[in-house]
Amino acid sequence: MNRLWLVLLLALAANAGAETGAAIGGPGARALSEAEEESKVFREEASELPAYPRPENLREFYVSAVASNKFYVDASTLSVGNDGVVRYVLVVKTSGGATNVTFEGIHCDQHTWKIYATGHSDGTWKRSRALRNDWRPIENKPVNRHHSVLRHELFCPMGIPIKNPDEGRNALRLGKHPEAN
Repeated sequence: MNRLWLVLLLALAANAGAETGAAIGGPGARALSEAEEESKVFREEASELPAYPRPENLREFYVSAVASNKFYVDASTLSVGNDGVVRYVLVVKTSGGATNVTFEGIHCDQHTWKIYATGHSDGTWKRSRALRNDWRPIENKPVNRHHSVLRHELFCPMGIPIKNPDEGRNALRLGKHPEAN
């Protein structure tokens, strides 16, 4: 008799599974996963070039004890797009006296960064070429680990982009986001 109940329960379960196949893994599930995948596709917003950085807007941030360069973000250019990208102007002053200026973005979810434009000493921008315009992985290297610091410690605490520029400016002021690990 117990065996009969077991067979009956298995038959009922199989029938229920066939009727709900769309929800579990049938044709309807495939359409759902495609729709979910479509909603997860990253669509980058167009970005306008910011004003060229001014010395009074530069906020230095600590990279490491072995870094010989000084790293700054122009706090007035900090923005957070609806696409989850934190954009900013980075100024790097080398120990040899050179200054490099770039307009960049960090995609917090993907752990990547890119350069939108390079600044010139005459205060103008040049948009990046296609090869330099690709998203690159953020690596935590011992030297020049500034992108890792920007992502992990300042602009993407726990992998989530800051909510607004003021939150990022506050993190720069404090030297680390309050929610950073």
